Amino acid sequence: MIDDDRIDGYATALFEVARVEGSLDEVEDELFRFARTLEGNEELNVVLTDDAVPAERRRGVVSELLGAKASPVTANLVGLVVGAGRARDLPAIIDRLVRRAAAAHDREVAEVRSAVPLDDDQQARLATALGQATGKEIEVKVIIDPSVMGGIVAQIGDTVIDGSVRNKLEQLRETIR
Repeated sequence: MIDDDRIDGYATALFEVARVEGSLDEVEDELFRFARTLEGNEELNVVLTDDAVPAERRRGVVSELLGAKASPVTANLVGLVVGAGRARDLPAIIDRLVRRAAAAHDREVAEVRSAVPLDDDQQARLATALGQATGKEIEVKVIIDPSVMGGIVAQIGDTVIDGSVRNKLEQLRETIR
């Protein structure tokens, strides 16, 4: 409960800073991508969550990583959370912020895993199709995941739509048995 409240508090604070700075959409997208990178990179995760590494060094790693690749607001927000020793919570904090940003636009977030990047047109068509399937306004967040092999896996809240090649191969394997 306390951690959940703390995560929600950080998410609210980050959301409000990005909103006040007038860069909520950009910062929310950059934070989402950073959280996925953090989850997928064990070495980075260890460095940013190791209490033996001084906070200034952890903030320096964030600055080096995000420097020219993200807005100053994004880099400062990540540095703030990492410097406060909450890097372990960063993906959860960012996921809450993403949901809060989507709700501010009366949308739901669809985390879509794809083996390849999706262009803007593909994302728009996917958002429309997922919106029709769920009856909700959808904001698509793409995560590149080579294990999908092809197709996509979309998660909207607790609902998972698996149209991946991996899933189809698994179904075929079960049918053959």
